[in-house]
Amino acid sequence: MTKLLFIGDIVGESGRKAIAAALPGLREEHQPDFVIVNGENAAGGIGITEKIARELFALQVDVITLGNHSFRQRDVYSYLNSEQRIVRPINYHKGNPGHGAAIVENNGIRLGVINLAGVVAMDQAGSPFDAIDQALPELDRQVDLVLVDFHAETTSEKVAIGWYLDGRVAAVVGTHTHVPTADARILPDGTAVISDVGMTGSCAGVIGVVKEAVITRMRTGMPAKFEPATGDEHVMGVVIEVACDGKASSIEPFVMPVEIKLSVA
Repeated sequence: MTKLLFIGDIVGESGRKAIAAALPGLREEHQPDFVIVNGENAAGGIGITEKIARELFALQVDVITLGNHSFRQRDVYSYLNSEQRIVRPINYHKGNPGHGAAIVENNGIRLGVINLAGVVAMDQAGSPFDAIDQALPELDRQVDLVLVDFHAETTSEKVAIGWYLDGRVAAVVGTHTHVPTADARILPDGTAVISDVGMTGSCAGVIGVVKEAVITRMRTGMPAKFEPATGDEHVMGVVIEVACDGKASSIEPFVMPVEIKLSVA
């Protein structure tokens, strides 16, 4: 049996400090073989930097997945090309920085992680269905099990991908919308799915952003500067158990409050 710990979108400094505070306890409680985190909002809520990625890897994170903000921090481009453990959506243009799949190993088990982006109400990307069909055969020859982070806006597209990949991968976990969904389950052919695992950061705002700015923009239609919120920090994610045949046997979501101390500007 292999145990996977997947942690949802890390938002800003509060999210980074929350995961740093929570990981030791999560490791002790669940004893995961692999830890995967989504870090596409880790740099002030938009994108990731090399420095932040290295800080996450220093926490013994195995793989960092990204999403629609993968390329917002230009100084990370060369790092995305050189570091094999950080992945951006595989269905982005092949000429974009980085790569869409990673392979990591622990105790003789090889895990493949694929990052996919949705196309419904999202930035332009190629078909996630076509991209996964092209990527899986080669990856399957190199790994024992596969986890897919599907970074998408709509639950319908996430549910569809889950059914499309049932029996072909161990797990399909949804990210991007920052609100955990109540549909975690094992599909008939052994794939663990959840439409969204939630976020890691402040729940005192609107999906991790200062609430006043979001409300002003929604009320008036005028531009407003979005910054990560602080306070009421939580770590959200799932723990997935996968049997020796590569099929999931359980998926357990969690929402964990964390007390942190932020730096003083």
